[in-house]
Order: sequence, then C-alpha cells, then structure tokens
Amino acid sequence: MSVHFSCTMCGRCCHDLHLPLSVDEALDWIARGGDVQLYCDAIVWPQEPPESDALAQHRRRRSFAAHSGALSVRVAVTLVAAFKGPCPHLGANMACGAYDQRPRVCRIYPAEVNPFVPFDPSGKLCPPDAWSSNQPPLMRAGQLVTPEIDALIAQSRDADQRDRLTKAYLCTLLGYDTAALANEGYAIYAPQRTRVQAALQAAQQAAAQIDDPEPRSPHPWHLITNRAATLSTLRSLSAVAHAPEGVPRSQQTPTYLGFLANDTDGRD
Repeated sequence: MSVHFSCTMCGRCCHDLHLPLSVDEALDWIARGGDVQLYCDAIVWPQEPPESDALAQHRRRRSFAAHSGALSVRVAVTLVAAFKGPCPHLGANMACGAYDQRPRVCRIYPAEVNPFVPFDPSGKLCPPDAWSSNQPPLMRAGQLVTPEIDALIAQSRDADQRDRLTKAYLCTLLGYDTAALANEGYAIYAPQRTRVQAALQAAQQAAAQIDDPEPRSPHPWHLITNRAATLSTLRSLSAVAHAPEGVPRSQQTPTYLGFLANDTDGRD
C-alpha cells in the first residue's frame, strides 16, 4: 500500500506540542526565546542484552548507564520544547517563521523517528486532503520513499547517541537525579531558561573534551512510579524508588507525567 502526503499548512501540528530536540537544537530554541524541559525515564538494565535484541539496542543507543540503589539502570533524557497554544514561531498565515531553523522532528513529521512506533496516518493531526492520492508519495510497502526524510531520521538517531554524554553532564550540573520508569511515564524538569542554557553550554563543552563511547552518570538516581506493583518490584530489587507523592520536595523536584492510572493511593 502506498501513502501519499503533502503539508496543507493547516497549522494543527504546530499547536500544544512537546518537541524532542537535540542538544544543538535546544540551544538554538533557547536563543530564539523558547523554553526547554527535560523528560527523564529509565529502564532496568541488569545485564547487557544480545545484539539481536533490536529494541534494547535502540534504547541503549539513546541512554546512559546509571544506578538506583543497587539496581543498574539506563536513563534516557529527552530535551523538549514544550508550549501551549500555537508555536511561538507560527505566523498568522500558518507559515513557520523559523522554517530554515525548525527542529528535525518538524521536518520529519508525519513520519516516525522511532523505528518501533508503527506509522499510522489516522493518528496524525493532518486533515484528509493532506493524504489524498494526488499528493506526492511518502511511503510504499511500509518504507519511506523520500531520501531527505530518511537522512533526517538518521541524523536524529545519531544525535540521540552523540548527545548522551552531554545529557549526563547536564543532569549533574542541574542537580537532576529522578526518572520515571520507561513506558510508565516521565519525570519532567522545567528549569529557568538562562539556567538550562548555561548548563547546556557547559555540559556540551565538557563532553567535547572526552571520548567516552559508554557514558555513565556519576551520581545515583531515584525512580518514581504511580503503580503499586512496580514500586514494590523496584524496591525488592534494591532500587531507590518512590511514589510521586513521596518524592522529597525541593526546588529540583520534577513533575510526574504518568501514562497509567495511579494506584499507589498516596502511599510511598
């Protein structure tokens, strides 16, 4: 089956977004007056998976090693441009005011960067006429037919891997040490703009001085979950784990975004 697509400039995909950014893109976004948040999640990593485990290897390439208590984990930190309403660069005519500098994720849309997320036009925000058969082909037999988008996806994945050390340093500089469990939610940090800009620049400069193909966090991590069974399991594995309500409150306390219903009943 073929999928055809062309942007209709409806502006729907430019509202109420959480855009994942590379480190370079995050610095560009901040320089243009935007705010950047950190979405942190972690996966339990008791041993190295086989090379044939494609999903685990994908997760490995975009995360750094860490520990929570006695439990080995890998932490993925996603830099996110988050905004409510229209994108700050969206014009009244629905044209992008930062078109030449827009993030890769905007250039790739509606295709998927994550190879394990099935492409589903019905889940996209674009109107029906964007998918009409008279539009240029986007996919054939499940494969992209646009070399430009293929190249952008490859660049995005390369940046994910390249940025891991910078992100590990960034969390250390900012004092961030809490992550949600992968597939259950995110721990979200929303630092002040100039603070995260300075920390990003310092972390990027520090990472550039070190050739470390396997970055590791220098500090322990806390895990948060709103699922009672998950909390019990993590603690049985000697992890430092809390329900969202039990995370020690400070200026560094993240917001918890859960994908599942909370059944911890406020217990920690």
